[in-house]
Amino acid sequence: MENKNQQNRTETNKKLQDLEQDTSYVDGKFLTTNQGLKVNDDHNSLKAGERGPTLLEDFILREKIFHFDHERIPERVVHARGAGAHGYFQVYDDSLKKYTKAGFLTDPSRKTPIFARFSTVGGSRGSTDLARDVRGFAVKFYTEEGIYDFVGNNIPVFFIQDAINFPDLIHAVKPEPHNEIPQAASAHDTFYDFISLMPESLHMLMWIMSDRAIPRSLRMMEGFNVHTWRLINEEGKSVFVKFHWKPLLGVHSVAWDEAQKISGKNSDFHRLDLWEAIENGDFPEWELGFQIIPEEDEHKFGFDLLDATKLVPEELVPVQRFGKMVLNRNPDSYFAETEQVAFHPGHIVPGLDFTNDPLLQGRLFSYTDTQLSRLGSPNFHEIPINRSIAPIINNQRDGHMRQTINSGRTAYEPNKIANGSPNQAKVSEGGFTSYQERIEAAKIRARSASFRDHFSQATLFFNSQSEPEQNHIIDALSFELGKVELDEIVTRMLGLLNQISNKLASKVADKLGMDVPAEPLKPINFSHGADADMTESESVVGKSSVQKSEALSMAKIINPTIKTRQIAFLVANGFDGEALSAMKTALTAEGAMVKIVSPKGGKIKCSKGNELKVDQSFLQAASVLFDAVYVPGGKNSVDMLIMEGDALHFVDEAYRHCKAIAADKEAVELLKASYLGKKVFAANPDEAGLVNKGLILNQAPAAFVTAIGKHRFWEREKPEEKFPA
Repeated sequence: MENKNQQNRTETNKKLQDLEQDTSYVDGKFLTTNQGLKVNDDHNSLKAGERGPTLLEDFILREKIFHFDHERIPERVVHARGAGAHGYFQVYDDSLKKYTKAGFLTDPSRKTPIFARFSTVGGSRGSTDLARDVRGFAVKFYTEEGIYDFVGNNIPVFFIQDAINFPDLIHAVKPEPHNEIPQAASAHDTFYDFISLMPESLHMLMWIMSDRAIPRSLRMMEGFNVHTWRLINEEGKSVFVKFHWKPLLGVHSVAWDEAQKISGKNSDFHRLDLWEAIENGDFPEWELGFQIIPEEDEHKFGFDLLDATKLVPEELVPVQRFGKMVLNRNPDSYFAETEQVAFHPGHIVPGLDFTNDPLLQGRLFSYTDTQLSRLGSPNFHEIPINRSIAPIINNQRDGHMRQTINSGRTAYEPNKIANGSPNQAKVSEGGFTSYQERIEAAKIRARSASFRDHFSQATLFFNSQSEPEQNHIIDALSFELGKVELDEIVTRMLGLLNQISNKLASKVADKLGMDVPAEPLKPINFSHGADADMTESESVVGKSSVQKSEALSMAKIINPTIKTRQIAFLVANGFDGEALSAMKTALTAEGAMVKIVSPKGGKIKCSKGNELKVDQSFLQAASVLFDAVYVPGGKNSVDMLIMEGDALHFVDEAYRHCKAIAADKEAVELLKASYLGKKVFAANPDEAGLVNKGLILNQAPAAFVTAIGKHRFWEREKPEEKFPA
């Protein structure tokens, strides 16, 4: 790690240079106290005699224990478990100048330093990476004009329309308060009790039940800022905008059964994947795209742009890509950087501004408040990872843990003692001014009628999925609702699902052994005041102008690259060394990562006596931690693997999770000896057509490369293909 990080420090990056002054290196240096005193003995406390009581005067012991006792800070209420990395953003050209005056979006010569943090939302800091959950996607831009924080998710919509409902949503999805169960899971009564009474949540629920909620990698998921924002140009003209991050590795997921098993095998799966990719020089990349909507088109859609439960279909407004983010350095300290980084959607720069989205408006208060509670001081902006590279000059003073030493007598303005400094900046000098939106309205607690369509986009999302993706949503809802104890909640949910799709509701009901309610449910959204007319809160079943959107289906946006994919080679003594070498050469040439998996650790020998180092034994390895499996020939090797139950389970499980599997010569017998062989080879005795199911037998390595590039062969999940692992 040290060499990679040192290498990346050599590039011109103002933020890394800024962090350097607060970075400590210990190589070859003496141990000291917090006051700089060199420590002679850090293993024995000061005592009255070798076996006597410890003395209170031992200031070294007291300092060490005192600091240890206060090392933990409150974890985030949401987004507690995360991973972060440094990098940069660079816009491709200056074509955005007609929309925004933000320098980092219009000057292609700038490499803006960034720090990105990805996270699960519902679980605690010690939960698993592979929970079914939305993923936080936050990026801190250290621009020359100040900090800009992109604070979004890997899903473009949210559960609620108004921030006042956020505490209720989180209380409902968090572990139930009477027993603190379940952790990092929405499959329980309180969550679905809330959702069944808040039909505005149904669109987001479809995304959470889809494969988007169990990504293969943090590097293989999209990012969205959820809300509609404004771009402001030099003339003060505004357009609406939706932000999109598009991963260059494509958008991929794992299977639900696989996700649960990964949580047991390696709960740090996503965090480790991100860390290792950066350490290996396989820097994750995303392109930044915008959906730009002229102000005059605000009301042309069949939904409200201010409704955070709605997206703008790309068929209506295409995403235009304008720049790229690259993550190229891991943090030196998880706590100092990834844990202490503080994001806030209110951190913007000239050229960007807010809209009246009621969810966004509430977030503008919440993020500052939660950072104060978590980090303990209004000076959290002075923590190195949060510190702007633009000069900080104002009249704010003091507070807990103040670091800035302000010289001079004045801490106010206007003043004459300091000749009026610091001075206000004109717009022409980079001063920020809010967009002058004309507003004429009564002060009221109400929700616009344009927010009442709670079903059309949920239907659009479900109808846009491929058949395997739809089946995964059905299975996910069946799993979740099967965990709900109160039948009345499940019945309400089935009634709501029936408004989205009768196919969806009927199949979920069948798996639960229940019936879809005979009468169409007239859902009431309970987001209203006590005196409100209930009919004014009744959900509307609208109709989308777009019936299907390819951009919503992961099956339509697969990237065939196999770069950074993890491939397991199952081998034992006596393997075919030439075949293994040829396959490894072909895979690594495409950027894949090969791991040698064997019954034992240490070294093994090929049929010609050459030695090969084993990366993992079956005690450490599991098929769920790999993207594909290859078994080279070699009779002795294959015979040993056939006698190894873990090897048989490895290939069976890989097949069940729809992964590409390749086998050469005698290795085909390993597949035939497994349950896979008894099921699949029995149905295909001439082995014809197996390549279409991702089984690459006695073929050139190129065929295996192509199969891995397809990611998964979901057609194996058809009833006639499935078998238990």
